[in-house]
Amino acid sequence: MLNNLISSIKRWRKPATKGPRVIARNDHNISRRDISRAALTVMKRLQEAGYQAYIVGGGVRDLMLGGHPKDFDVATDATPEQAKELFRGARIVGRRFRILHARIGREVIEVTTFRGHHSEGEDHEARQSEHGMLLRDNVYGDLESDAMRRDFTVNALYYTTDGFAIHDYTGGVEDIEKRLIRMIGAPIIRYKEDPVRMLRAVRFAAKLDFAIEHNTEAPLQELSPLLRNIAPARLFDEILKLLMSGQGERTFKLLHRYHLWQHLFPDNATQIEKSPAALELAQSALRNTDQRIQADMRVTPAFLYAALLWPAVNEEQSKLVGKGIPPAPALAQAAQKITSSQLAHTAIPKRFSIPMREIWDLQHRLPQRGGSRAQRLMEHPRFRAAYDFLLLREGSGEIEAGLGQWWTDFQQADDEQRQQMVRKLQRNGGGNRRGRNSRGGRRRRPKAAE
Repeated sequence: MLNNLISSIKRWRKPATKGPRVIARNDHNISRRDISRAALTVMKRLQEAGYQAYIVGGGVRDLMLGGHPKDFDVATDATPEQAKELFRGARIVGRRFRILHARIGREVIEVTTFRGHHSEGEDHEARQSEHGMLLRDNVYGDLESDAMRRDFTVNALYYTTDGFAIHDYTGGVEDIEKRLIRMIGAPIIRYKEDPVRMLRAVRFAAKLDFAIEHNTEAPLQELSPLLRNIAPARLFDEILKLLMSGQGERTFKLLHRYHLWQHLFPDNATQIEKSPAALELAQSALRNTDQRIQADMRVTPAFLYAALLWPAVNEEQSKLVGKGIPPAPALAQAAQKITSSQLAHTAIPKRFSIPMREIWDLQHRLPQRGGSRAQRLMEHPRFRAAYDFLLLREGSGEIEAGLGQWWTDFQQADDEQRQQMVRKLQRNGGGNRRGRNSRGGRRRRPKAAE
């Protein structure tokens, strides 16, 4: 199917001319039926008010590739304040880039004003850091300048219902045909303006199965340390897009190839250089997440972060146990240290960090199955995630197989069979059943004979 689409794109090729390349309605495959009603409503309302309005970016790109985008962004010559007057309940968000969120029913459509060249703006409109990173960029321009300010050519395509044409200023259609991710402008300058563009280049390459154009690819490794200048909260949002969009394993391999990974997860990067098991655990967790997303199953960053940080936590716990600290407190201390280290690079909201640490804690408790412990553990709200994590640890070779199969059988058994499994475990000396006196309390001495 994709080959047929690429063949149809070839019909859109025209000799290079000055100005935009306009692809007429009959010469492209985009239909209004594939665009959300909310996005069409936003465009119509802007046009009726006398403004230009285009669907831009990934929505146009994915429609041309035969996909079904979930999100559509609209670009206009109306300022955020002018556009806000047209939509009840709309909000202007952002400081670095001011964007309007227009709510239409249950959908929120991002409406951006055409960008101008930041070098032409005043200090209150555009400002750069000493490293060249844009700190503020609210200089407005026209459609052509907006296209040149976009990051990649495949994201700089504009579709309008006013004539139903596609406008291409940067050669995006040709790059879709060539299956290339190409930076608009000088890559080094554009990456310094916003280092997150390096992550976006990798993400789009993985998502679309495109190659990264040579000049766009060349500076990635050299400029990768610039990611350290990005706020941890913003990088957390980018991590979700990179690793939880259904192509996490492929994205991970590209991030590792271009030395970007070590600036996102430095502790994990250190571990996978030392241990094949750590690399296999990371790839297995990402593969598992990809499969769940493709099957429309629930996923959570807590599980993924648990897998990526576990090798470092496990190593730190072993060091502490070697110093005489009991396993449970050692695990708690190791978890705190490695989590704090990661927070310096990417934020981890508490709604994810708490479940992550519970998954780790249950790895210590899952071997302890004596008495009623197995049944109580299975009722723990994080049991299923901890069980899945245990299977990944066994599959990676970190620990011997066996415990995971026991828990698999236990879940499938009825009450009588479960009791038999626990009794058999205790007869064989397994289950790590602890006596009352092993919980850390003081042993009661027998009374002296009178």
